[in-house]
Amino acid sequence: MPKTMELSLPEVRRELHKYPEAGWKEFRTTALVAEELDTRGYTLHLGADALNTDERLGVPSDDEIQRARDRALDEGAPEKYLAEMGDTTGLVAEKTFGDGSGPVVGVRVDMDALEMTEASDPEHRPAADGFASRHPNEMHACGHDGHTTIGIGIARALAAVNTVSGTVYLFFQPAEEGGRGGYPMSKTDLISDVDYMLALHLGLGNETGTVIAGYDRPLSNSKVDVTFSGKPAHAGNAPNEGQNALHAATTAIQNLYGIPRHEDGITRVNVGQVHSPNAQNVISDCAEMRVEVRGETAAINEYMSDSVRRIIRHAAGMHNVEYDMSLYGKTTSFTADDEIVSEVAAAARSCDSVTTVVDRDQIGASEDASYLIKRVQATGGKGTYIGIGASNPSGHHTSTFDFDEEALDVGVQVVVQTLHRIMNAD
Repeated sequence: MPKTMELSLPEVRRELHKYPEAGWKEFRTTALVAEELDTRGYTLHLGADALNTDERLGVPSDDEIQRARDRALDEGAPEKYLAEMGDTTGLVAEKTFGDGSGPVVGVRVDMDALEMTEASDPEHRPAADGFASRHPNEMHACGHDGHTTIGIGIARALAAVNTVSGTVYLFFQPAEEGGRGGYPMSKTDLISDVDYMLALHLGLGNETGTVIAGYDRPLSNSKVDVTFSGKPAHAGNAPNEGQNALHAATTAIQNLYGIPRHEDGITRVNVGQVHSPNAQNVISDCAEMRVEVRGETAAINEYMSDSVRRIIRHAAGMHNVEYDMSLYGKTTSFTADDEIVSEVAAAARSCDSVTTVVDRDQIGASEDASYLIKRVQATGGKGTYIGIGASNPSGHHTSTFDFDEEALDVGVQVVVQTLHRIMNAD
């Protein structure tokens, strides 16, 4: 396997796309990024040094983590960096430029894939060109392979810049999907001195050449796993002796979708998974659900979360079963700061590859980079979330997701020009 430093950015993206890794399993990706940035003089903070492991959410079992580590090693991950990160993925790369007197700037990109199977249709470019996912039920269907590549591209581009002063932290975040990695990454001292925080996303319905300088007001989000535990019985002979966990789950589902909308803003609720592996003639003794709610603000999201907890509790009580709820992931909201939005917009307008610049827009989804941005804002810093247009044939989170790789250079140029503006040593 060639080292990433020997590959062009589109080639890096395709190498990452072939070997997608779901949240908290990004061992190969993290190790490859670490190898390249190590050679470029960055100080590496890996695994438990990059985030607060006690604050992680939705972490797979120890066996799943070990299988992911073993797979990464088999697929060419540098063993040195696997050893340094232990059983925790994630990387923060730090480097000081010039005399170091300028601001501290953080750039956050995410690395994880989705748990879904990529299309094998020959009209799907990754399949046709031989870089479709080689991992069953894992796929880069949201562009995080591109985000990681842009992070590498930024590190490469900064090596050729000698007119900036200050310190750059590149946050390569695990487990964005599900809102699991941003919060623990925001709970480290590495972010405490950051003056400006930039995060970015490819696509989001925007064509290549379009840049959104300030996406903000993402929906706050909470994801919970629910298990109802009842008692089995013969459904024909003695149904009264059972305690029906599946009936409790369906009662909960009906009422979850009936949560009243809130007068103060947008709300969302969805039950994404329901499992009750059970024979037709047996009263279900176990039913599992994955539920998410969203709110336009953190307060509205908490209203939705409170409603979920109440409904689950009473659905269990109605059907005389036990229940357990655990938080799988969460995000919050933020408003991008005018000062840094203006700098990004001016930087984008200076790039020949950019055709359209939009100062502000609402992202409409949820994003756990919100925790890093909020942490910086809480100590007087500024933050924004940048949209990098990337034409794609189908929407995000679909089995045929792909994007125009010319957007990789656009993303690198916009961020590096922004860094040049706010860290200019002249």
